[in-house]
Amino acid sequence: MDGPELDVIVIGGGNAALCAALMAREAGASVLLLEAAPREWRGGNSQHTRNLRCMHDGPEDVLTEAYPEEEFWQDLLKVTGGVTNEHLARLAIREASGSRAWMRGHGVHFQPSLSGTLHLSRTNAFFMGGGRALVNAYFRSAENLGVQVRYDSPVDTIEMKGGRFAAVRIGAERIAAKACVVASGGFESDIAWQREAWGQNQWGEWTADNFLIRGTRYNLGLPLKSLMAAGADTIGDPTQAHCVAIDARAPLYDGGICTRVDCVSLGVMVNRNAERFYDEGEDFWPKRYALWGRLVALQPGQVGYCVIDAKAVGRFMPPVFPGIKTQSLAEMGRELGLDADKFVATVETYNAACRVGTFNHEIQDDCHTEGLHPPKTHWARPLDTPPFFGYALKPGITFTYLGLKVDDHAAVHFAGQPSPNLFAAGEVMAGNVLGKGYTAGVGMTIGTAFGRIAGAHAAKAALQQGATHAAA
Repeated sequence: MDGPELDVIVIGGGNAALCAALMAREAGASVLLLEAAPREWRGGNSQHTRNLRCMHDGPEDVLTEAYPEEEFWQDLLKVTGGVTNEHLARLAIREASGSRAWMRGHGVHFQPSLSGTLHLSRTNAFFMGGGRALVNAYFRSAENLGVQVRYDSPVDTIEMKGGRFAAVRIGAERIAAKACVVASGGFESDIAWQREAWGQNQWGEWTADNFLIRGTRYNLGLPLKSLMAAGADTIGDPTQAHCVAIDARAPLYDGGICTRVDCVSLGVMVNRNAERFYDEGEDFWPKRYALWGRLVALQPGQVGYCVIDAKAVGRFMPPVFPGIKTQSLAEMGRELGLDADKFVATVETYNAACRVGTFNHEIQDDCHTEGLHPPKTHWARPLDTPPFFGYALKPGITFTYLGLKVDDHAAVHFAGQPSPNLFAAGEVMAGNVLGKGYTAGVGMTIGTAFGRIAGAHAAKAALQQGATHAAA
């Protein structure tokens, strides 16, 4: 019996999907890429990225010093609290480290880390022109190689037969292929799903109602939901996500990196009760920035307020929205809508607890607090030099960690068994590596590594199936 003429369908249009499409096409497979977004919004969350976390054993063009596998793994182990699959994590680390020459071959250019991107010159390779330039380069290369690309094509159903991929559906349209790569992102843009996952908190609030989506509005999780209904094995907590504390004035969707406020480690963070609630100086910002969104989500009203003084100005990447500027702490409390007396008392208690040694934001310095709960472990200096600057922050969800369970071939599992022709890459399977937490650039590491792996294995499965049908 004849099989479908098309070899590989790739669902998605971001970094992982494009890596999969390119690898499958290079292996000789015919490829159709289905992007849910219109052309002008193509690229998923990858259009908002800046860099790739990359292991290397010595200086390499735009990367300084060395960042060996074991250090990368230990960084990942720390931020996830051990909620990770070491085998798949190390596979991603190694696979991505050897990918940059291939990326260059498809038109991606790199540059040194930018001013204000602290601590990343050794660990992260930055894309010249950012994620949008990377996405555009990959689309150009894919089209030049003969990959078919369709926009405005949201896949809502994936047909499975006995653990094998059969076809996708876009509304009433059915498209069959010999193999498929699902690289369609998480479900973060489906606010109703987020609302269901998070539920109501102890104050009777629906937590997700105050979320903003830093990335694309097109990641509705439809392919993930379809595969879950078909019995695919899943991994991850639906409330865990790459979740950043972003400016409360950011748009609901597609605010991207520029809505981040990167001065938390240089000041204090309070909730709407004017109370501090976590150690602002626990670790370097690239290892902690994606923790703060969840911390804010757990506060009343899902809002936090970051306040710095004049000493912090110029030490972090300026946010797109200017902060509230005041000459006194009491005025700042009033401007932020807080109980001004309580806010001043909180800051004065913090100031009195500061033990200032030698301040150095480039290292984990000896400036800390004593007798304060929660403590501030590093970079603790009194807020005593006007003008003061304040920012209201809300949770900004980039991508969710609930996803498809895979193996080292990126094969999707059903009842513990890998599908022979269905693969997953990127955010839709990132929960295998990221059970919680985040460190800068690791999403692109996972997407690049597993996109390449999934594309290669999808092509292999499709071409083997084609050879079997030909022989029959």
